[in-house]
Amino acid sequence: MKRLLFLFIVVVFIGACRKDEKISVAETTPYTFDLPQGIDEYEGLMPIPADNPMTEEGVELGRLLFFDERLSANNTQSCASCHIPEYSFSDTTAVSIGIDGIAGDRNAMPIINLGWAADGLFWDGRSATMEEQAFGPVVNPVEMHDTWPNVAEKLQADPQYPTLFEQVFGSSQIDSVMVSKAISQFERTLISGNSPFDKYLNGGIGASGWSAAEELKAIQGFAIFMDENKGDCFHCHGSSFEPLFTDNLYHNNGLDASFTDKGLGAVTGNPSDDGKFKTPTLRNLAFTGPYMHDGRFETLGEVVDHYSFGLVNSPTIDPLMKGLPDGGVNLTPVEKDLLITFLLSLSDSSFVTNPAFQDPE
Repeated sequence: MKRLLFLFIVVVFIGACRKDEKISVAETTPYTFDLPQGIDEYEGLMPIPADNPMTEEGVELGRLLFFDERLSANNTQSCASCHIPEYSFSDTTAVSIGIDGIAGDRNAMPIINLGWAADGLFWDGRSATMEEQAFGPVVNPVEMHDTWPNVAEKLQADPQYPTLFEQVFGSSQIDSVMVSKAISQFERTLISGNSPFDKYLNGGIGASGWSAAEELKAIQGFAIFMDENKGDCFHCHGSSFEPLFTDNLYHNNGLDASFTDKGLGAVTGNPSDDGKFKTPTLRNLAFTGPYMHDGRFETLGEVVDHYSFGLVNSPTIDPLMKGLPDGGVNLTPVEKDLLITFLLSLSDSSFVTNPAFQDPE
């Protein structure tokens, strides 16, 4: 009896001391950006949240989620449905159509170099961070029209996702916060800076890959872009010294006399912000039409015509629209052609074909 009692005590003691076996997961690998020359001057300036460090595994998880149609209520649309890689992560229509066949009221902005976007995201700046932005489309009734608990349940039932989330975030219990963080990690890697004009800036005459005649036209177009008495584009869209080609601020660029869409004004509630929208990057314009916040212009020719002759006055029009009394900057047909050639020279074909940015399945 004493021997049995002793064995019982030993078994209980061992059982009490044993810890449940933990799931063994691989360690994550810090993600290292390989920035194009010119863009690399921004290295270290991208604000990475302390609670969402960039890892190779997190980026890959975000890529899987970006292309996963289970983020929508009827499992037919993913983030990539409206932000299409071959169109520089923009859409081909003026406004995108949600899962219920309802059209939105804004053009899908291209996802290019957004890791450096300051002062808010979306056309109206309503999201302060990329993580915050990623929450919106899933629950928007005009877009994916789902709920986050439903999306989390679908992802949780996948045989692959729980292990991946455990590896990246230390928990296999999937929630909306982790989904938004992973998607944001992937989106921060969508960096473009290898266009013909970049090659010219980095390598000099003949380095663009274009013919000598087209390269010369692009250089002449850039001169118009930078000339305050001609194109006068650089105040809002940057220059060779500001290679993001956007000031990431908000402007009323003379599209309308009154506003059904108030843009930034609807977010701030300040009437002085009515009609102001975020300056889009000029990169990859060859892939991102139609243009403007509502996609009203099909071609770059229409865009340049607007700034040349089509400016419309309103109480909040930006003072930078200095050509307003004359309807615009009044470019000649030759100047217009040169400017458009320059704008197209900012298009990076390697970005839209990069295997790391495509659907992994």
